[in-house]
Amino acid sequence: MIRRVSATSCLSATAFRSFTKWSFKSSQFHGESLDSSVSPILIPGVHVFHCPDVVGIVAKLSDCIAAKGGNILGYDVFVPENKNVFYSRSEFIFDPVKWPRSQMDEDFQSIAQQFSALSSVVRVPSLDPKHKIALLLSKQDHCLVEMLHRWQDGKLPVDITCVISNHERAPNTHIMRFLQRHGISYHYLPTTDQNKIEAEILELVKDTDFLVLARYMQLLSANFLKDYGKDVINIHHGLLPSFKGRNPVKQAFDAGVKLIGATSHFVTEELDSGPIIEQMVERVSHRDNLRSFVQKSEDLEKKCLMKAIKSYCELRVLPYGIQKTVVF
Repeated sequence: MIRRVSATSCLSATAFRSFTKWSFKSSQFHGESLDSSVSPILIPGVHVFHCPDVVGIVAKLSDCIAAKGGNILGYDVFVPENKNVFYSRSEFIFDPVKWPRSQMDEDFQSIAQQFSALSSVVRVPSLDPKHKIALLLSKQDHCLVEMLHRWQDGKLPVDITCVISNHERAPNTHIMRFLQRHGISYHYLPTTDQNKIEAEILELVKDTDFLVLARYMQLLSANFLKDYGKDVINIHHGLLPSFKGRNPVKQAFDAGVKLIGATSHFVTEELDSGPIIEQMVERVSHRDNLRSFVQKSEDLEKKCLMKAIKSYCELRVLPYGIQKTVVF
């Protein structure tokens, strides 16, 4: 038998209203809880894992987080068909007092050794330093402008160390004033077919975490990529069918294409053929003039590159074989 007892059976109506009014008011403390030890400050973390596929990986990773008092908010897993490989990305919250950052690295590294992981990376955005990047560009600056504005608004989790270009820009332009105001150095390095100034570029970017080619119209040599040794992200148009050579957008417009796009990918020795991170498309029609056509193409490039960089910084991008990527 379940017996229900109302509050008013123990207290008069007037007394009950007085009691509840006092109780709720007395429980309100501005900016703090009654006991801070009961409600710890929880911060988010991200972990990605790539290893040979065996039974028990998800359970082991989940137990690791739960054993330290963490709580998983999202978990993505990808196991390709007919391939003995496992990919995962987990988002979780944890108490940094109960699970110190250095201990977290050790715990995940232990699991990585147990499963012979190819990659195990953990990131805590509020504790770890932002990715340091350098931007390379040529004459077009629409991708640079978009990146600078998003960086200023805090929408890109990066620190821009410098901007490098093979085109000179006047000191009184909007871009140069912006860079100067925010303490971002601009390096004009003119290139020729015989000298790509790669040694000078390497010296400027040696302390970065990755590079972004924001419409940099120079080829990076195999030696440069080897010496740099870290990821380089590029953006280029995706006009269908493909148009090469000078002014491909004008070629596509004159050919009356109906679909345009943009591709962001990792840079490899082979031109514009690295593993793809992000792609976007948009329809165009006979109603577009050359100006609106170009504007749509540049807008796609900006959006595509920003999405690729954000995905990369959030540990959503993992290598899949030689030519592909997994993007969670």
